[in-house]
Amino acid sequence: MRIQRFFSFFLVLLLSFSSLPSAFALETGVKAPDFELKDVDGNSVRLADFAGGGPVILKLATTWCPTCRQMTEELVEVAPRLAERQVTVVEVFLQDSESMVRDFFRGKGLGNLRHVALLDDGQVVKAYDVYLIPRTLFLDAELKVVRDAGMVPGRDILRQIEEMSAGKK
Repeated sequence: MRIQRFFSFFLVLLLSFSSLPSAFALETGVKAPDFELKDVDGNSVRLADFAGGGPVILKLATTWCPTCRQMTEELVEVAPRLAERQVTVVEVFLQDSESMVRDFFRGKGLGNLRHVALLDDGQVVKAYDVYLIPRTLFLDAELKVVRDAGMVPGRDILRQIEEMSAGKK
């Protein structure tokens, strides 16, 4: 009973803070730190690989976090509209194995959305000062930070991408 109360308290605390801007958020206009990680197929992928190709949503998360799972559902819901806008979604999983990530995405319909799932070896946690998850960064085509947030609902994801496409930030 005590352990259950502790975990319930911890979960409420985590969810309470996950939607607030982090004290460790990257400043708007700075270039997002580059990294090189393996995807679920073992290929090396750098964030810099996505420069020049349109907006990037960088999501830092785990497969076991309830709010992270909800964030993925929000992305799935708006995936067709993101694909139309040439958005790339880069999801970095902070504490998960390749098999956990594969299982997590099984049956999720991302359609034509450019999407890559990467496995963090610790460098992203360090470079981005990750203390709360999910963390969602909206990057422009030059990989400069437009917004650094926590959980972002689907309608707000679309609004942010539309503003970025219109030249607003």
